[in-house]
This record gives sequence, C-alpha cells and structure tokens, in this order.
Amino acid sequence: MRAVVINCTLKATPQVSATEALADVVADCLRERDVEVSAFRAADLSLPPGTATDMGGSDAWPGVHDLLTGARVLVVASPARLGRASSLAWRVLERMSAMRAETGEDGRPVAYDKVAGIVATGQEDGVRHVVSGVGGALADIGYTIPGRAWVHAPGDPRAAARDRPRAHRAAATMAANLVTTARALEADPLERPSS
Repeated sequence: MRAVVINCTLKATPQVSATEALADVVADCLRERDVEVSAFRAADLSLPPGTATDMGGSDAWPGVHDLLTGARVLVVASPARLGRASSLAWRVLERMSAMRAETGEDGRPVAYDKVAGIVATGQEDGVRHVVSGVGGALADIGYTIPGRAWVHAPGDPRAAARDRPRAHRAAATMAANLVTTARALEADPLERPSS
C-alpha cells in the first residue's frame, strides 16, 4: 500500500516546519503498518494556480497527480492561518479538483476507494476549521474520510509531535483508521456513481 503526504506549510525546504514535524509522526505510524510513504512540501514545487491536471510549462502537478492516482492513502498537512488552511493547501485542493472529472477504465472516479486524512497545526479553533474545510474538499473530490483520520497539536507541534503521548496516540489511531478503511475499500469497492 502506498501513501502520499503533502505538507502545505508556507516554508520551503530547508526551513523548519512545525507542520512537517507532526506529519512525520503520522508518516512513521503508516510505515509501521507496512505502508510505503512519499512525503514532500508543496512550497518546494512549481504549482501554478488552476484547476487542470497540467497547466503546462514548469508545472510540477502532473508528477504529483501520478503519485496521487497511484496511492491508496493521502494525508494533507497544513498550518492554520487566520483560521483557515494555508493558501498552499487550497492551491493543492484546487489542482486536485480536476480529479472530480477523471475516471478510470471502469468508469469510476479516480479518487474512489482512496482514503484521506488531515494534519493541522496552530490554535485549537483554527485547526478544527482546517480539518473540516480540507476534509470536506477531499470528500467532494471522491476520497473517503474515516473517523478520527486527523491529528493536531496545539502550541508548538515540534514538541507535541515527539514528546506528547497524546499526539502520538492520535497519529497512531489516524494511521490505523486510514489503513483499515483502505483495505476494506480494496476488498469491497464503492459502486460506480449513477449518471
């Protein structure tokens, strides 16, 4: 099973990202369940605005799209900025919106039978808004969002991610629910939507 973790921090590598610190804990929990994880920062890529899979030129999204369609699990990680997901998180979701019109050879949406979860960092009220907004967008694209498939760490998540058992337990629960749901959907896929 493969997973993609997209860190939507506004900081490019090698700047320290508290969001990445928490997302790394989730990635480690997925690896403990024999999931192959690809993780990257959206800020490191050329992602022009738009709602197409390929915007031409130096657009890096086609490579990301290939990772998404080849993975069963997606984790979107974002800091809360002014009570919302980061602008890069919304850029990623806007680019993903093209997937709503894409179908596989079986005529089913390409995001069907894939699961997604959310990592959010920042103040309590802001992170809950990030989880609901990003989760709603992912569900609209076609992803299945299992129960408790999100994790957050108020305060400094660099400390929370590694030193607070509660954050690690939440990440482990998230990973377990993502993998269990992905396996269930693989065994019993969603039906093709009616026209």
